[in-house]
Amino acid sequence: MSSVANLQPDPAPILACTISRDVQNFDLLIDDMEQELGENWGDLGFEDALIFLNQPESAQLKFVAIAVDSEDETDLARIGDVIRTAKEKAIKVILIADQVSPIALHQLLRLGADDFVPYPLPEGALHEAIARQPAPPAVAEPAPATPAPQAEAGAHPTFKAKGDRHGVILPVHGLAGGSGASTFAVNLAWELATASKTDAPRVCLLDLDFQYGSAATYLDLPRKELVYEFLSDLANADSETLLQAMVTFNDKLHVLTAPSDMLPLDILGPEDISRLIDMAQANFDFVVIDMPKTVVAWTETVLNAAHVYFALLELDLRSAQNVLRMLRALKAEGLPHEKLRYVLNRAPKFTDLSAKSRVKRMAESLDISLEVQLPDGGTQVTQANDHGLPLQENAGKNPLRKEIAKLAKSLIDINKSAETGKN
Repeated sequence: MSSVANLQPDPAPILACTISRDVQNFDLLIDDMEQELGENWGDLGFEDALIFLNQPESAQLKFVAIAVDSEDETDLARIGDVIRTAKEKAIKVILIADQVSPIALHQLLRLGADDFVPYPLPEGALHEAIARQPAPPAVAEPAPATPAPQAEAGAHPTFKAKGDRHGVILPVHGLAGGSGASTFAVNLAWELATASKTDAPRVCLLDLDFQYGSAATYLDLPRKELVYEFLSDLANADSETLLQAMVTFNDKLHVLTAPSDMLPLDILGPEDISRLIDMAQANFDFVVIDMPKTVVAWTETVLNAAHVYFALLELDLRSAQNVLRMLRALKAEGLPHEKLRYVLNRAPKFTDLSAKSRVKRMAESLDISLEVQLPDGGTQVTQANDHGLPLQENAGKNPLRKEIAKLAKSLIDINKSAETGKN
C-alpha cells in the first residue's frame, strides 16, 4: 500500500524569486513572473532573502528579481548585501527599478546586478531580461550588465570613411531650458537609424554642447578622451579621425559625444565647425546636431549648413519671448531664419480645447507655424534617459516616441523623394 506522502504531488520547484520591500507595489512584476514561471517562483523581503540565499535550497534558483523604488534608496547597503550574496551563489540578479535615481541605479549595478528593467515594465521586457541570462546559472561568464540594446554600446564604427554620402543636416536647438531638445535629438537620431531593418540610413549624432551635453548620458555611452584631442586639432582632422572619436549605440547610431570635461563653447570657431559638419555630411545620410542653448559665433555656420533647423519651445511666456529674441537676432544679421522649424514640446492633448486655443494664439502672435507638436511623454521619458535607452527601446508605445517616429519617417520619405528628383 502506498503511503499518503507518496500520493501527494511534489511541490513545484522554486526557480526564481522576487525580492522587495513590498511586492504589492510592483503588481505588473507579479503578473509577468506568473506569466514566465507559473507557480515556480516565490517572493521574499530583503531580510528573508539573505537567510534563504545562504540555504542549500537556493542552489536551484536561476535568477532573482530585486525590485526597488525611490523609498529603498536609504537602504542600499542591505540591498547591496543581497546582490553580493546572490552573486556568491552564482545566481543571476535582475534589477527592477521604479523611479530610482541614476546614482543609486549605477551603484547597484556596480555591486553586481546583471541586468535592469525599468518599472512600469515595458511589454516583454522581463521576458527579454530572463532570456539574456545564460543557463545553467553556474556558467562562469557574467551576463551583460546592461540591456541588450546597450551590449555593443561604445564600440567603434566599423565602416570606412569613403566620403560617398551627402547627408541631411538636422540641428536641434532648445529655445528655453528644459524644453527637451537633447531628448528630441537623441530619439530622432535613433528613429532615423532604425527606420528600416534592411535599408536603414547611416545616421550620426553630434553633441556640440561642450559644457552640458547629455547625449552620452541618454545613451549610456562613454565620453572618450579622444573627443577632446579630436576637437583640439580639427584643422588637421579627417574623416577617419572623426570615426575614431565616435562611439556607436547598438551598432546603428554613431555618436560624437561631448567631451568628458566642461569646455568653453568657443573652443571651436566657425571654420572648425564647418569642417566637422562637412566630414560628417560626407559619411552619413543624416547628421543630427544637438546644439547648446547659447547662441555662439558658430551657430550661424550650423544654421547655414542646415537643411532643417529644429527649434524646440514650450507653451509658456519664456519660450515666446525667446522665439522673438532669436528671430530678431537672425533677421538683424540677414541669416536664413526661414530654415527654423518650430517644435512645440509637451503640447496639449487634442481634447484640451482651451490649451489648443492658447497654442493657436501663441503661433499667431509670434507669426510662426508650429508644424510639429509633441505630446508629453510623462515619467517614462525621464526613466528612459536615466536608464540610457531611447524611448523606442524603453517605452515603445509612449505617445512622444510615436510622434518622433512619424517625424523620422517623413524626413526619410522627403529625402528619398528629393534624391529621386535629382536622378
